[in-house]
Amino acid sequence: MTVDLAGVGIGPFNLSLAALADGVPGLRVAMFERRKEFRWHPGLLIEGATIQVPFLADLVSLVDPTSELSFLNYLRERGRLFPFYFAEKFHMARAEYDDYCRWAGERLDSCHFGVEIESVSFGGGSFSLQPAEGEPVRARNVVLGVGTAPFVPESLRALAADPAVPVLHSADYLAEREKLLAAGEVVVVGSGQSGAEIFLDLLRNRAVPGGLRWVARTPSFAPMEYSKLGLEQFTPDYTRFFHALAEPVRDELVPAQWQLYKGIDADTIAAIHDELYRRSLDGWPDVELTPGVEVVAGAHDGRISLELHHKQQGTAAVWRADAVICATGYAETPLDTLLGPLADRIETDGRGRPVVERDFRLRLSGVDGSVYVQNAERHTHGVGAPDLGLAAWRAASIVNSVCGRAVYPLPSRTAFTRFGLSSTEEQ
Repeated sequence: MTVDLAGVGIGPFNLSLAALADGVPGLRVAMFERRKEFRWHPGLLIEGATIQVPFLADLVSLVDPTSELSFLNYLRERGRLFPFYFAEKFHMARAEYDDYCRWAGERLDSCHFGVEIESVSFGGGSFSLQPAEGEPVRARNVVLGVGTAPFVPESLRALAADPAVPVLHSADYLAEREKLLAAGEVVVVGSGQSGAEIFLDLLRNRAVPGGLRWVARTPSFAPMEYSKLGLEQFTPDYTRFFHALAEPVRDELVPAQWQLYKGIDADTIAAIHDELYRRSLDGWPDVELTPGVEVVAGAHDGRISLELHHKQQGTAAVWRADAVICATGYAETPLDTLLGPLADRIETDGRGRPVVERDFRLRLSGVDGSVYVQNAERHTHGVGAPDLGLAAWRAASIVNSVCGRAVYPLPSRTAFTRFGLSSTEEQ
């Protein structure tokens, strides 16, 4: 049997696609995930931490609010709809989002967990997905949702790779939390949301009252851009505008937008300041927060040594620590290994990255079928690529493209902002 669409990886994005494809007449879909069950950043499910988008950014609601796989229906089935109503929470807890997605995955026959796909090739008019065990899966189209991998700066990579050295990525925070709470000197590296949440958790709960430091390359511990017009850069309108820009313009634009996706939730910043202020009653707390700092080297001789450089000052220092947490984000998972058999058919841009069409298809040659990507297209579609708020819209776009018709009618306009000028109209 050949399916119409086979997916590699079941994170929120391919789960959204599976949910919206479910029940579409004549559409045969199969999604594969190497893990035994759905898990979403398990190392960062810190108590009280929330996702950074409203609950309507679930798997389906912004495209099909009537779906039985909506977050509200999840609450109803769990008997928690009225408590949610009275809680007046606009952002769901991370642990709750993780449980919601697992609930949805268990209801989709198209989702197959515990199956690792090792490669994707093309021949005989269809794609072939080769699992680690068993027979290949044939598909007319493929969607890759393999997610991202924890990124550790080069200066700390060797230390993080040594299991005997307490240098870890934030993705493993909860597994090591008890040791970190008891450690003497701890340094958190990275100024994003996960770094702030980890710093706050350590600040509140460490057995050692001081010895906690937080450094980041950004010039300040800055809030995430969360103004209503600013958020319109996470709309389909802006995605279409960004995709039409020239490659050099896109490459210059994304780093300049760091506060859209690397900033800190204002409530988290306030909670950190409140905790520091409470402790200041007995004098300045033995805690250090220093932005504008890059870790240029690291060593271990029983304790960890960090060589630091302050960009604005041009100064340097060496810090000693008993543990280091790299809250340094995630990098897109390379597709080279998975798509190795298709390497000579994939068109690339000036920097060797795959060219991704507006409807999220890789530009391929000599292939009668499509390979779609989810969260591997920031360089072509902008900062909204990893944003949960665009998940359902992108998934619906892929369903429409695979089916060749508007299974899900999508709005022609989604923002009050006009992001470009039309050269054909008089203003």
